[in-house]
Amino acid sequence: MMDQHAIQSVRYFKRELQFKTPAKTSRDTLVSKPSWYVCLTDNHGHSGWGECSLILGLSPDNPQAVEAYFDGLVESPHRASEPVPAGLPAVRFAMEMAWNGLVNGHPLRFFPGSFESCEQAIPINGLIWMAEPEALLEQARSLLGRGFTTLKMKVGSMPFDAELDWLKALRKEAGPEVVLRTDANGAFSKPEKGWTPMRKLEALAKLGFHSIEQPLAPTEQEALSDLCERSPLPIALDESLIGVGSATEKEALLNAIGPQYLVLKPSLLGGFRSSQEWIDAAEARGIGWWATSALESNLGLYAIAQWVQDGVRTAHPLMLQGLGTGGLFTNNIPGTMEVASGYLHNRPERQWSKFHEIMGS
Repeated sequence: MMDQHAIQSVRYFKRELQFKTPAKTSRDTLVSKPSWYVCLTDNHGHSGWGECSLILGLSPDNPQAVEAYFDGLVESPHRASEPVPAGLPAVRFAMEMAWNGLVNGHPLRFFPGSFESCEQAIPINGLIWMAEPEALLEQARSLLGRGFTTLKMKVGSMPFDAELDWLKALRKEAGPEVVLRTDANGAFSKPEKGWTPMRKLEALAKLGFHSIEQPLAPTEQEALSDLCERSPLPIALDESLIGVGSATEKEALLNAIGPQYLVLKPSLLGGFRSSQEWIDAAEARGIGWWATSALESNLGLYAIAQWVQDGVRTAHPLMLQGLGTGGLFTNNIPGTMEVASGYLHNRPERQWSKFHEIMGS
């Protein structure tokens, strides 16, 4: 199909996305993040846009290599049909986006279907960012008041005794019916007096948590396998999936660790085809999954939402997704999506006209 679309020109630009509030995790605190926007235009005058968005310190892509790759395409547009190097997964994500829009006849129609046509919304979790305990509870109250029935929060930045106190308060505030997910970003690898990783998982299980993402660092594969086998709390892998290339390697990792869930971030995993390989391997082993953003702007988030709703091959109903990050930035790319009552909607009354004005297309 790509042979029918000879690329005549490539252009791109960079945008430093600024967080409204510093985004704190156990790993780092982000105040900004870089994104590059690439546009492919073919010999029929069709175009497609893609976003390459990095989380520095986590994304495998090197910013200088990203710039060099896109500079090379500007000089030699025909190279856009060549495979993107494996060491540039976020670039691969951007190029898949751009090609899909181009082939589908609209620069922002990445996976045609019920989300892009505004016929169906996507159920999502509400995200609580790390802060002081009272501020955390205030975030929870706001999300519950907006109709969220599943909340996800980060853990690992405070001593676990203090975190457990606020998590107990959160459970009391939310009531027994609200689903609670948590993400440690590998923080349970750090030794803490009186608290082994298993004891922490047991404490969270007693509070009725649904699952925990990445309790240990990806390098602790044997320990992760042991936790997945013995933990009373289901474990989801996130960072452990980064950098795992072939379908065979993906299957080997899942066989070695045996998680209950996977968290898929296409920007970090090399795009949509690579993420589908994770889904295929997971579902063959009875492992659940959901997708989240890697803090892309509205453009990348729009593509992931279309993919989740209409581009994924799955034999199971979709779980709640982690796609409620469109309001994080002061200078986000304008878009049509809106979060309401615990769902991500594509609003027909909104237009991408401002997007095209900013992008010059």
